[in-house]
Amino acid sequence: MSNQANGLPPKALRFAVAGSVVVMIAAGALFYYASQVASSKRHANNDEIIVNIHPHSCEPNALTIPAGKASFRIVNKSERAVEWEILDGVLVVEERENIAPGLSQVINADLAPGDYAITCGLLSNPRGTLKVTPTAESDAKAKARPSMVNFIGPLSEYRVYLSLQGSALINAVDDLTKAIDAGDLDQARALYAPARAAFQHIAGAAQRFSELDNAVEARADYFEKREQDPDFGGFHRIEFGLFKQNSVEGLAPVAQKLQSDVASLKQQLLAQTLPPEQLVGIVARNIRSLAEIRHNGEEERYSHTDLNGFAANLDGTRKVIELLRPLLAKTASDVLTRLDTAVSDLDSTLNALRSGDRYTAYDKVGPDQRKQIADKAKALADALDGIDPALGLSGL
Repeated sequence: MSNQANGLPPKALRFAVAGSVVVMIAAGALFYYASQVASSKRHANNDEIIVNIHPHSCEPNALTIPAGKASFRIVNKSERAVEWEILDGVLVVEERENIAPGLSQVINADLAPGDYAITCGLLSNPRGTLKVTPTAESDAKAKARPSMVNFIGPLSEYRVYLSLQGSALINAVDDLTKAIDAGDLDQARALYAPARAAFQHIAGAAQRFSELDNAVEARADYFEKREQDPDFGGFHRIEFGLFKQNSVEGLAPVAQKLQSDVASLKQQLLAQTLPPEQLVGIVARNIRSLAEIRHNGEEERYSHTDLNGFAANLDGTRKVIELLRPLLAKTASDVLTRLDTAVSDLDSTLNALRSGDRYTAYDKVGPDQRKQIADKAKALADALDGIDPALGLSGL
């Protein structure tokens, strides 16, 4: 169409086009500025503490904050997926795993006064420190702690559960080790999933012990040389050998080390006291990691046996709910109803991917089904978060 047909002379048309470009640039700049301001406000409003993870360190690596609720935004500035943990001695207080390169995730923690350590990406990286100072509110919460008498029974029964499941894990790893020692690849492959499921029944409790948990199930990402790193061991080194390298070669010492580590894990599970306010938290955190991270298939990336682990996680969670059911029935029947619905929904979703006693290989599970698993797991994690407030344990 000609300029005359548009009713504009050539010079006026050039000015109009130039003006449109200026408006577009200005709009883009305004949008960028607004997004930056919104981001700054979001951080300020949430009082987020920014922690940058570099290839070999954290910035900052020494923090001091007041007791109570805190939000940490963990920014991964390295070139691999990393995890970040808050440790109280050997025990994990909070963690976020598999933070992708260039992205960030938020950890919300409710911290009591004390001195903590923080991990910084690779397992070989030096740890940082986190000092939590007391406040008037934290002192008041300590004085208002509810009577622990009602929790003696559930905690004692959970200890029995950990003992039984710990023994089952030891036996399953022993069987796996025998198959590896015998050079029987097919048998070792068949025994890998049951051994992993035995661990996943108590994974939430095991993850309290950072060093042992990393020895048992750390993924290759957390080691400098990944699968080729000499420190890469545990279940996933065995999985890599059996399902990626299609061989048992070199796995005998790895399996023997795993035998020793799971035996030590059982001892630690029974030796360490589990406070009532952590009973729900250990399974809730495990289910939330399923919803946010593990549903993507990274956990069992070589064997694709993820569904076996998800089902075992659900069984471990169901056990905690059953132990607390009498207390919830008295004071929070609505919370109990929500929990039962969420458990049933996730159970049905997983069972739909099962044929007989076998689950579908996870590389055959499509994105829509994976999202459904994530959504159901999130609903369960959210429901679990309602238990502690209902029982007066929130914030302890």
